[in-house]
Amino acid sequence: MIKLENVTKKFGQTIAVDKVSFEAKSGEILGFLGPNGAGKTTTMRLITGFMKPDQGEILVDGLNVTTEPVEVKKRIGYLPEDNPLYQYQKVNEYLEFIAGVREVARNERFDKLIQTCGLVEVISKTIGKLSKGYRQRVGLAAAMLHDPPVLIMDEPTSGLDPNQIVEIRSLIKELGKEKTVILSTHILSEADATCDRVIIINKGRIVGQGTVRELTTDADKSLEQVFREVTLGEGQDK
Repeated sequence: MIKLENVTKKFGQTIAVDKVSFEAKSGEILGFLGPNGAGKTTTMRLITGFMKPDQGEILVDGLNVTTEPVEVKKRIGYLPEDNPLYQYQKVNEYLEFIAGVREVARNERFDKLIQTCGLVEVISKTIGKLSKGYRQRVGLAAAMLHDPPVLIMDEPTSGLDPNQIVEIRSLIKELGKEKTVILSTHILSEADATCDRVIIINKGRIVGQGTVRELTTDADKSLEQVFREVTLGEGQDK
């Protein structure tokens, strides 16, 4: 469903993404882990077509992101880290606006999504007056309105309380049964609980990948220990 082949992105002399290659299949939840500045968000922006790679190829559902960006965007639901929303709109107004842009009618699925994302109680409230957790839920609903086969989520549980995290985790796992989901997170336990497979990126390069069991059992270490070793260097503890 998603394939990256030797993808590189530079900002001036800085290499943000360095010859990254991986695949994510339909029905798979892929966790993207790495320290701040590792290249996670840049990679996600490249996949969604918000940036163009300097080198390499990105395919989504067999379509080239660079040459067919509009068709690719139709197949992707994207929740960026900063979750831009129109603060002055009410939740229902915003979601109806996004539905119109996506040419999606307000139907049973639309209403069910409002329930699934826990927005029933705030549907008539102004977005700017909502807590960060509820704003995150609005962003999730907007990303899924057009029922895309691919979901890209940058820190989807950011700002949520423990109960909300469990609810969103369950939602993502349910969606992952039939969609391709790529999510980034700084919470290693979240990756362990949610993802079928993880990729660890550091300084723009993939430094580890596999199921959590493969990464931890083979090394006889916790995911945190593996993460620190591949991002800080073996034997370092700082």
